[in-house]
Amino acid sequence: MTQFNVLALSRRTALMASLTLALAGCATPSGPVNVADTIAKNPALSTLNTLVAQAGLSETLKTGGPFTVFAPTNDAFKAVPTKTMDELAKDPAKLKEVLTYHVLSGKVMAADVKNSNAKTVNGANVALAKAGDFVTVESAAVVTANLVATNGVIHTVDTVLMPPKK
Repeated sequence: MTQFNVLALSRRTALMASLTLALAGCATPSGPVNVADTIAKNPALSTLNTLVAQAGLSETLKTGGPFTVFAPTNDAFKAVPTKTMDELAKDPAKLKEVLTYHVLSGKVMAADVKNSNAKTVNGANVALAKAGDFVTVESAAVVTANLVATNGVIHTVDTVLMPPKK
């Protein structure tokens, strides 16, 4: 082998080793995380993330479960009257009641939804419906289904649901 061939082979080997190391770092998939962290990672759920923390539900959604969360998007919260949002901001118990109305105990994937009522974590029932791949909870349509977390699943919805008056 000539000196030129040895040098070219050494460069190629070094380049391949560098690429392999670089790609190994990129190829490491981040596995699913808990419900609270999954919500926090999703930019479309930043309002919900803030409200979950404000209501003191973050730890529950990190360690409890399994849960099914029908998570209102930022656009869904924008549609709520300002007066209502202000009232919720001033009353953590009421905020917690509204947020837990979006949570079911247990893990329900979109494919498993049946046309029926389901009990929420706050104790009230919600109507679930499915037609083909289209899933609704009360008047809210599921926008993105099956965001899997280690302790449940999240379905983003286009409407903030208000629990019935007690």
